[in-house]
Amino acid sequence: MDSAHLVRRKFHDRLVLDIIESTDLRESFREDVLRGFTSDPKTIPPKYFYDERGSQLFEAITGLEEYYPTRTEAAILAQSGEEMLDAAGPGLTVVELGSGSSTKTRLLLERLAGRQERVDYIPIDISPTVVTEFGEQLLQDYPSLHIRGLICDYDRALGELKEQSHERKLFLFLGSSMGNFTPHQAAALLRVIREAMGPQDSLLLGVDLKKDRAILERAYDDAQGVTAAFNLNLLERINRELGGQFDVERFRHVALYNAQQGRIEMHLESTVSQIVPIDALGRSFTFRRGERIHTENSYKFDREQLQQLLGLADMTLQRQWLDPQGWFSLSLASPV
Repeated sequence: MDSAHLVRRKFHDRLVLDIIESTDLRESFREDVLRGFTSDPKTIPPKYFYDERGSQLFEAITGLEEYYPTRTEAAILAQSGEEMLDAAGPGLTVVELGSGSSTKTRLLLERLAGRQERVDYIPIDISPTVVTEFGEQLLQDYPSLHIRGLICDYDRALGELKEQSHERKLFLFLGSSMGNFTPHQAAALLRVIREAMGPQDSLLLGVDLKKDRAILERAYDDAQGVTAAFNLNLLERINRELGGQFDVERFRHVALYNAQQGRIEMHLESTVSQIVPIDALGRSFTFRRGERIHTENSYKFDREQLQQLLGLADMTLQRQWLDPQGWFSLSLASPV
């Protein structure tokens, strides 16, 4: 990692952020939109969901009746958190990929605070605001907690951790985020995590399991339209940041389960034939009526697939915890 771009900012005696400063975020967005809109089918990388508005909408999604993953995973953590920590071992430093609001992580941090004199928590997130906002609240609630946030992408953060010596680490990748990656990408990310792990470290991985199509499709196409707003916000973000001229009312949210691929797919479908200029790209793009922009995949797993995926990263499945319906799993993996 280029240490010249790593800037430490102290917000509190127990809260520091190491921020990978980047001046090319808008340029990356521009390049990815250009690449995606000149592809067939058209695509937008799902990482661009999470601007300020998108993050707010996702928090709203997690509370919806139809969206079972968040509450189901939280229930597993509440029920079996002590077993998970026992299996991971003593003296843990917690490293979380994509910490967000850390709501579910509290269920483990609270238990750790009762076990250890000091709890070190390393959240990895692209948003410093998210980490500072929720980090300050965590510090108030847990006096033994020390937070060092890494504000950058996973590869850079894990590379930074690889170079440092910590006590036994428990890596957390919760919320079924692994499902947003293709199988090839997921295996590559797990290998990066594995390279950052010491021989005593563990990974607690949340994944959504295969189930009835209707349950899955409702979870990604709720009656209130919050997920639709979340998806359409991608076009609004292009308007705000790249001078796009999308009329979002001319697109509709589509969520469907692709049984052959074992994944939910989210798309934005053009409801009319139209031409949309994007000023920052200096060009316009044609959308046929019914043409779709592919915005996200959410892969669903079974135990055999999960074991195979971990095996590709030289990790082995040690323990697995499920909800009573068998909809979601939390799995503890360790280096081979």
